[in-house]
Amino acid sequence: MSERRRRSGASGLAVLAPVLVWLVADPVLGHRLRIIDGGQTLDIGAVPVAAVALLASLSGWGLLAALERFGVRRARVVWTGVAVAVLVMSFLPLTGDGMDGGTRAALALMHLAVAAVLIPGLRTKDAAAAAPPAPSTWRPGPDGGGPARASRGRG
Repeated sequence: MSERRRRSGASGLAVLAPVLVWLVADPVLGHRLRIIDGGQTLDIGAVPVAAVALLASLSGWGLLAALERFGVRRARVVWTGVAVAVLVMSFLPLTGDGMDGGTRAALALMHLAVAAVLIPGLRTKDAAAAAPPAPSTWRPGPDGGGPARASRGRG
């Protein structure tokens, strides 16, 4: 599987993961996800959840691609540090007022779901590309030319 295909799959799953959390919290359990800010009420639906997750996925992928493209040493390690820092900072708005405990928990689970899919999904190299080449089994023959013949115990 190509790296682009794997990373696009990880981005797609990172969009789907918080939508699944929303499906469990809102329609299944019946808890309306709402944030009240002053006189305004923001109902959190599946489309905004998917849109924000898509934005985070594409931003993360773009940053990792840029780090790799411009030859940053240990680009994946740097990117992982940035991704974890962004995850931690994404919890800061959840400490404020305007939402109940159920909404706060559902949003925290959505953030964790995106990170749980996106960080390992974008960070991991393709197994075939990451593996060192297999050692060669070819040996030069006694005359330095073709392959050596294996001896079968006969002189």
